[in-house]
Amino acid sequence: MLFDRKEQLAANPLAEVIGKAGEIILGKEPQIRMAMCCILARGHLLIEDVPGVGKTTLSHVLATLLGLQYQRIQFTSDLLPADIVGVSIFDRESGTFRFHPGPVFSQVILADEINRASPKAQSALLEAMEENQVTADGKTMKLPQPFFVIATQNPSHQVGTFPLPESQLDRFLMRIRLGYPDHQAERALLKGEDRRELIARLQPAMAVQDLVALQKDVGNIFASDGLIDYVQALVNHTRESTHYEMGLSPRAGLAVLRAAQAWALMAGRRHVLPEDVQAVVPAVVGHRLRPVNTGEAKIVNPADDLIRAVAIP
Repeated sequence: MLFDRKEQLAANPLAEVIGKAGEIILGKEPQIRMAMCCILARGHLLIEDVPGVGKTTLSHVLATLLGLQYQRIQFTSDLLPADIVGVSIFDRESGTFRFHPGPVFSQVILADEINRASPKAQSALLEAMEENQVTADGKTMKLPQPFFVIATQNPSHQVGTFPLPESQLDRFLMRIRLGYPDHQAERALLKGEDRRELIARLQPAMAVQDLVALQKDVGNIFASDGLIDYVQALVNHTRESTHYEMGLSPRAGLAVLRAAQAWALMAGRRHVLPEDVQAVVPAVVGHRLRPVNTGEAKIVNPADDLIRAVAIP
């Protein structure tokens, strides 16, 4: 793999980003790589986990290392769409209303605890995530590029949460979970320096124009007809199976392919392998598939079940 040797860090900006992030988010290199894959694929990332495992820290670290403008929006039950998009205020001097942009006009948005806000506030991000633009007072305004939303959410069984609707979940290219650190990583965390002080000293490891170039290059990674057949077989299985409430949409199929191309690029290859697809499928389809609740044994992990059920053509 491209990032296995420390001596490669200085020569490869992607490796340097992942390596430096791993020095702060201890023991979570697979999740850091998946988050970086999501960024390269121009997707948005949903991190679902219990409070206190580093969701906010991960978003701040990635934004800093990539040299991107960063804004955090704390989603609460009284949050209004105008608090996200912005608001027009009357200017007495000019006698007109002047639009004051909200925090959404940044390159990286952390939607912290997104499922604690009302559906009305959650929906304010839909246009931004899908079209990279917002509409206010009848005017459409483009967002900065690159534009990337990292949303965190607490498990749905916790008090004060509003489940994200399927339409909003589908806007997220990937969903990951950080989980608790292992014993060794947690011990290093307890004995180490405060994470906030480490972040304060971080310097960008990649120029913005280099990131944009890599994002464009993802589309140039070759996917053979056989690879496309495999992606289609995965998607079709979810539509024909009786194990899921509904099958994967065409957008989900595109998401699998785009994420697999980004994963191949990170591995230093110019072509996609079935193993790349299998590597990204859990993060891409896990939040899109809902097992049917029947009397039979319920599917615990839909993504793993999907990979096992569909053979590589």
